[in-house]
Amino acid sequence: MQVHGGYGYTREYDVEQFYRDNRLNPIHEGTHGIHGLDLLGRKAVMKDGAALRLLLGRVEDTARRATSAGGDAATYATSLREAATRLGTVTARLWQDGDPRTALANASVYLEAAGHVVLAWIWLEQLLAAGAGEGSFYAGKRAAARYFFRYELPRTAPQFALLESLDTTAADMEPDWF
Repeated sequence: MQVHGGYGYTREYDVEQFYRDNRLNPIHEGTHGIHGLDLLGRKAVMKDGAALRLLLGRVEDTARRATSAGGDAATYATSLREAATRLGTVTARLWQDGDPRTALANASVYLEAAGHVVLAWIWLEQLLAAGAGEGSFYAGKRAAARYFFRYELPRTAPQFALLESLDTTAADMEPDWF
């Protein structure tokens, strides 16, 4: 940045954007991990899993309405139900022994998978709201929902498989191995 005049952050040179983005990466990585630990270690299990049960119940309500609507919505409802059910069973599996080290070893993966389930639920709600509406806006909602269910939600299957395996590779690392 000094080569470009040394006058701090400017928008005149691409290097400024690269540097600013690079400075944010450690912040994003840290908060991603913390949010994963918070979701899996606290929110998903507090009050004996009440919040997760509430979420899964709301997802099921949407899936039921989508099944009644038929067409793509019914197909997506089936996919969403499978992913939501898996989220519940994986959460129980992670905590079956009550060992936080094992349960939280892949908390970031859990965050990503749970997030995809929630986003699929939101897209299904939007699809139902769009219905057979005419125009670009509604067509865009239907296309975005189709994209999410075909390209994004399937990513949860290998994530759930990793979580179910109770793999502790990340937790087994020793500081002096770095």
